[in-house]
Amino acid sequence: MQKFSQQDVRIIQKEPLREGFLSIHKLRLQHKLFEGDWSPVFEREVMDRGHAVVVLPYDPKRDALVVLEQFRVGALLAAANERQSPWLLEFVAGMYDGDESAEQVAHRELFEEAGLTTERLHFALSYLSTPGGCTEEISIYIAEVDSSRALRHAGLASEHEDIRVHVLPYMDVVQLLEQGKINNAASVIGLQWLQLHKRRFEDL
Repeated sequence: MQKFSQQDVRIIQKEPLREGFLSIHKLRLQHKLFEGDWSPVFEREVMDRGHAVVVLPYDPKRDALVVLEQFRVGALLAAANERQSPWLLEFVAGMYDGDESAEQVAHRELFEEAGLTTERLHFALSYLSTPGGCTEEISIYIAEVDSSRALRHAGLASEHEDIRVHVLPYMDVVQLLEQGKINNAASVIGLQWLQLHKRRFEDL
């Protein structure tokens, strides 16, 4: 359906502005226009923070989800008022480490952040989180788990993680979403995907 591809973009210059956990580059580029010809040369700054994997731990026997509660510095600075907590309700998530596959990241993070393992990991979808200025792609998985084995507290101290683990009925988590208490993009998108496709896990 899309008319153009990467071959229809010219990167004239790529200049590193900052290297680190969040790397930033300035690009001078131009691309083909829908009405023909090429755009003028323009500049864009792009943040490269790597890619991430999100896992929704779902227990089909108990119809329950494992939800994490942890501090997020971005939520602290984005808060519109003092009543908004920077401790967010979300699901298992983590960045790639070296040459890991998405499935390897999912299994590693599931154990580190919730103390859980799974033999049934289902790919849901991938999406670009903020493609206007960031390269990050997020892959979402559903993991079938035994929620009775979830830890109460988890996370790696070496990564400054302090995670409170909740096991909640599925419908309670849906209500948290509807009340706006689950408000980070990956968790919202993953939970909405599960709402659309939950029957396939009930039939297993």
